[in-house]
Amino acid sequence: MENNEAVETVRGWFSGRLPGEWFEGDPEIVVDREEITVIGGLRPPAFGEGVSEVERAAAVEGGVLRFREETRERRMEIAHEAERRFRRKVSWGVAVGEEKVMFTTLSVPVMTRLRQSERRVLDTLVAAGVARSRSEALAWCVRLVGDHTDTWLADLRDALRHVDRVRAAGPGANS
Repeated sequence: MENNEAVETVRGWFSGRLPGEWFEGDPEIVVDREEITVIGGLRPPAFGEGVSEVERAAAVEGGVLRFREETRERRMEIAHEAERRFRRKVSWGVAVGEEKVMFTTLSVPVMTRLRQSERRVLDTLVAAGVARSRSEALAWCVRLVGDHTDTWLADLRDALRHVDRVRAAGPGANS
């Protein structure tokens, strides 16, 4: 978990650096030790009545691809600047309505110590075709837990931010 000041610095920098016409509203910026993820909202396509869901989905896909292509060079330039400044990789994505599309993401190896019963869970997911490898199965498990515990994880992150504020205000914090 990154401290609040570092996260605010990253968010502020991107707020000042990103072109204002790219996104509807402020982008979602998530920071961890290795990566900065920028997810901007795109305006959903406008349709009249009687348009099928298939046509809507295709229009969203086309709009996402257009944005990706038209902004690629500038996004790469901004990412290089941010990577030098913050020493983290930058990943990009967009949200259109409830749908999120990631253009780039960073895969980071994570050391794990799993017991046989835990490895068997991963092997079952691989054997069932849910995942191609133990690594992919573990990532699937983490996403599943995250999907079902959003509120709890948000509360935990808020508590950690409070701990950071209290720690920063403690004795010796300004020395």
